Amino acid sequence: MVPLKKTVRDIELSEQKILVRVDFNVPFSPGTLEIANTNRISASIPTLQYLLDKGASVIICSHLGRPNGREVEGLSLKPIWDKLNQMLGLHSQFCPSLDFSEISAVAKKLNVGDVLLLENLRFHKGEESNDLKFSQNLAKLADVYVNDAFGAAHRNHASVQGITNYIPSVAGLLLEKEILSLQSVLTAPKRPFTAVLGGAKVSDKINVVRNLMTVADNILIGGGMAATFLAAESVFVGDSKVEESFIDSARQLMKESRALDCEIVLPTDAVVSKSFGPNSSNRICDVSDIQKGEMLLDVGPSTSILFKDVLSATASALWNGPMGVYEWPQYLKGTKTVAESLSREDITSVIGGGSTVDAVSSLGLEARMDHVSTGGGASLEFLEGRDLPGIMSLMDV
Repeated sequence: MVPLKKTVRDIELSEQKILVRVDFNVPFSPGTLEIANTNRISASIPTLQYLLDKGASVIICSHLGRPNGREVEGLSLKPIWDKLNQMLGLHSQFCPSLDFSEISAVAKKLNVGDVLLLENLRFHKGEESNDLKFSQNLAKLADVYVNDAFGAAHRNHASVQGITNYIPSVAGLLLEKEILSLQSVLTAPKRPFTAVLGGAKVSDKINVVRNLMTVADNILIGGGMAATFLAAESVFVGDSKVEESFIDSARQLMKESRALDCEIVLPTDAVVSKSFGPNSSNRICDVSDIQKGEMLLDVGPSTSILFKDVLSATASALWNGPMGVYEWPQYLKGTKTVAESLSREDITSVIGGGSTVDAVSSLGLEARMDHVSTGGGASLEFLEGRDLPGIMSLMDV
């Protein structure tokens, strides 16, 4: 359990310079500088507005993509700056310089109510290496550090962990919400509590399953990872990708879950195809009837009904990972069934993982979920029960 951390509500903000680490690692439409999804920007607004309302000046920093410590034109935060101004309803400043003497000079001139956005932190080699000097340079820009970037909280980077050694450091409102929402389903969920896990790889979720089965009443497993669990039950899954090295682990988890009174529910039927593509011919069959050369691309209609029935009797649910190749309409049905089941008013629903959030958003159901996490890898590590450096390094209450 994460110890209680101080937040922006616990410190003096008036006339203070605040360095806020946000997660503006947003997707762009292919081949353009048009932001495809602004959720991570809008998620940061409550904290930024709170700081401004309390009389602070705000310096915002974030990473974007993987430039590997060099300046990459297509990964500048400048397009995000334009969108941020629209959402905040003001004209902030943007500092394109990577020279700390220039950055510091601009920061010193900030007055109460001013906002400054720094260029992509990962243009600096010291960010990902958690360089001591780079961390100190960031800390010198402000009086207080606020981490509001849950999506980066699992990274041991300078702007996430290193800076906390040199400046008072607290959580933003978004980070606080992420911690409380995810921790609530891990420690005191409304019951019955069901976890829904999907996605391509068992290796990404095996420790999540191990941790969740100690608290969940049911775990529904779909997506590509279901193939490995089915193989662990001696089901032939054709050409579906099976992580052979995790079959024994999956088999052991199935056995242990029964002892913990947690039911792991696997697909009973599937939508399969011999080719991987949006318009590939496919058929529906029982999982016991999958043939050589066929791949599992979505859970079948009987499984969808089974999952829907379990979720209809569920009081709270956690979902991470789609049930199939949701990007293609003919393999979206399983994911859509889960999304619709979790969108009803009498269930507490917590959603995590980039693909899951994308699917829910594309279905127009995001606003009907209780909490949609902004963290991909961070939410997985949190659900595994691991300590995240970007959280643990903040000041305790």
